[in-house]
Amino acid sequence: MDNERKTYYISVSTGEITQSRTSSPWNFKIEATDDEIIQLREYFDQNHANDWENFFRAHVPYVQYHHDRENDAYDSVTVQVYKMIYNLGDEEAKKHIESMGILNNKPLT
Repeated sequence: MDNERKTYYISVSTGEITQSRTSSPWNFKIEATDDEIIQLREYFDQNHANDWENFFRAHVPYVQYHHDRENDAYDSVTVQVYKMIYNLGDEEAKKHIESMGILNNKPLT
């Protein structure tokens, strides 16, 4: 794999990763290697799978959100996504993620 860092634009809500600044809306600009992008893609794929599990689980009304394994998995992967974007992101990305408070009290590595 190529260890050269390239610029990517990330949309967290859609899980989109692109090198084109103008092809679609994006939230964060990062500099990443091919291996790091593969890892980020895997996180997005995991959350997509967890979304489907959550959709089906949502039709079982007696399980509350905070007692739900699928929601815990989704939340955990989402934190991993934001950690990765924080570590690879530009200054604007870092400031935005800090303002969200999603990584409070969580190691960033």
